[in-house]
Amino acid sequence: MLNNLISELVSYGVKNALINEEDKVYATNRLLELFGVLEYEEKEVEPRQLHLILEDMLSYAYENGIMEDDTITTRDLFDTKIMGAITPLPSMVRAEFRKCYEESPKKATDYYYNFSQVTNYIRKDRIVKDEKWVTDTEYGPIDITINLSKPEKDPRDIAKAGQTKKSGYPSCLLCKENEGYAGHFSHPARQNHRIIPIILADEKYFLQYSPYVYYNEHCIILNEKHIPMKIDRNVFLKLLRFVEQFPHYMAGSNADLPIVGGSILSHDHFQGGGYTFAMAKAPYDYQFTLKGYEELNAGIVKWPMSVIRLQGKDISRIVDAADYILSNWRTYTDKDAFIFSETDGTLHNTITPIARMHGELFELDLVLRNNITTEENPWGVYHPSADLHHIKKENIGLIEVMGLAVLPARLKKEMELLEAAILSDKDIRANAEIEKHADWVDGWKEHYEITAENIHSVIQNEISKVFIKVLECAGVYKRTTEGKEAFLRFIDSL
Repeated sequence: MLNNLISELVSYGVKNALINEEDKVYATNRLLELFGVLEYEEKEVEPRQLHLILEDMLSYAYENGIMEDDTITTRDLFDTKIMGAITPLPSMVRAEFRKCYEESPKKATDYYYNFSQVTNYIRKDRIVKDEKWVTDTEYGPIDITINLSKPEKDPRDIAKAGQTKKSGYPSCLLCKENEGYAGHFSHPARQNHRIIPIILADEKYFLQYSPYVYYNEHCIILNEKHIPMKIDRNVFLKLLRFVEQFPHYMAGSNADLPIVGGSILSHDHFQGGGYTFAMAKAPYDYQFTLKGYEELNAGIVKWPMSVIRLQGKDISRIVDAADYILSNWRTYTDKDAFIFSETDGTLHNTITPIARMHGELFELDLVLRNNITTEENPWGVYHPSADLHHIKKENIGLIEVMGLAVLPARLKKEMELLEAAILSDKDIRANAEIEKHADWVDGWKEHYEITAENIHSVIQNEISKVFIKVLECAGVYKRTTEGKEAFLRFIDSL
């Protein structure tokens, strides 16, 4: 059986240009060593889908005592080790990327994205399980995803992770040292991981794809050094230089403060990709002239959050204008609008920036953020309100800001239970798993003629409405008369 599987995987490697004919014996011997097998006879076999080959290899490894446990983490560690045996060296991947880039940036990213999938770094068989839908709103089509591609930990894996000796290498999941790293129970394996060096504003960064792919070609641009994130003039320049090098991609950064920032603030990084988010399609709601930068298009975007958009042909001028806005926003206070730049020495104002090409123009969106908390709002004043936490209570980061909801996997099961309860007219409050959704359902249930055929789409539609409210909560200026007037007070102060 193992002979067939090794032959099949090696054949898969040749077919997908991970190895060539001259590498077959070498790759075969690495796999034989991995499985502790001395005898081998090559078989002629047409390779199946990769995840099927790996599943059979993992079953063999468990049944023959090569894998101690049959848990998700153990399997992920071992199948990544398997793929490491047929994944080319970083220098080879980078050379091919550069060769493709000479023809076009898109050809280079097409090659690299496909490579990241065929090596199983991006697990396509898991990505397809994510639930996704699009809902039309007053702000345009909004994307909703329930992320199922990141597996939940097995209790046995959690216990082993707790027993694993803590290591400072790599310093975090974004560090360049993850390339080829074997991993352990509290750190994913990365033997099949390759990163591409790029230069942004004279600093060295690396390009990689997110293994969870929240949207098309979801990439991460990480600093060579493990240094904290910081929103400043250089960030605006780096984002615009990135889209200059890869004009078919957008790039943005999470904010640099807790609550309104991303999950990894300890390592400077950006996110990008080949997807047009709803915010990119949103028009100007109000245009103004920015004093000293009259040649730029400037305006407030029609969006649930508070966004200033700059457009122009000269990157340096956009960077100067953005830095001017950031500097003013960092120190801006408007007590009537409950905007405080700092309290007791703690700074609150920052920006989430997003860069893209708009035809021949460079475009930079500046999303105004504030992370102030109060006794009534310990999660943050500009954070999803408590009545929305049953759907989304996590930080509103870059991806959500642009109009794509990344909702927790728990919702998949909860929505199925809700559908069954609603159709059978059962008491939602009697079920501990879904009682938190009861008030929400009561608010919209009577507005629909609910049937078994439409219940799923009804719930999806109502989840989308919640996400719009989540974004409106995160906006420092509400889309009310008072909120618009307050926003204009800041614009007039520039």
